[in-house]
Amino acid sequence: MSRHFHPQKPAIVLGIGILAGLFFLLDLNPYLTLSYLKESKDSLAQLYAGHRFTVIGAYFLTYTLLTALCLPGASVMTLAGGALLGLSVGTVVVSFASTIGATLACLFSRLLLRDWVHKRFEDKLAAVNQGIQKEGAFYLFTLRLIPIFPFFVINLVMGLTRMPLFRYYWVSQLGMLPGTVVYVNAGRELGRIDSLSGIVSPSLLVSFAVLGLFPIAVKRALARYGSKKKTPGEESRPPTPVG
Repeated sequence: MSRHFHPQKPAIVLGIGILAGLFFLLDLNPYLTLSYLKESKDSLAQLYAGHRFTVIGAYFLTYTLLTALCLPGASVMTLAGGALLGLSVGTVVVSFASTIGATLACLFSRLLLRDWVHKRFEDKLAAVNQGIQKEGAFYLFTLRLIPIFPFFVINLVMGLTRMPLFRYYWVSQLGMLPGTVVYVNAGRELGRIDSLSGIVSPSLLVSFAVLGLFPIAVKRALARYGSKKKTPGEESRPPTPVG
């Protein structure tokens, strides 16, 4: 028996397939569009006013599942969080739901979908492995701030790296937080939004890029400073005998 075989693996894969299949079979995608959200804002607000904690729980579960199963609709769900829950509550709920979902997607990729992800994203996996090898968690932080790859691709590809899951979780939560705040805040002004592409401006993307690259720049500067402090023969000099 293969050492990678788990008795629960077929059941988990089947469950994931059923949930993803139901999403498309029931044609739920139209309910996760900007136009539907704007049309339903008032009725959703009334529902939230009467069943606050139930709506938060259902929203949290839905968002987590969408992210974990790599299904479309996360951007609209984030806007909905701002429109219904407000900036503070919406940011907290979206931040944890998106990060937990992303971590679950990473876990599924690592335990269940390794071969498929490797074949599907082999080119991106090489770039990510190289970045992780050079910069470690700083590279993931930068990926979360700068949309070089779609987020669902990051979740799947990172599952094939050796990064510990807990580190993946907290780095992702920190890295996605600025974008979460921007989208949740935009959801509060839902009536003014005509398209998802207009939410993040070029200047904001540049700001995210600077913020994402700053930790890497500091790390490299400190490493260069440390190497300059060493004397030329320090690395090759034998240790001084003791005693």
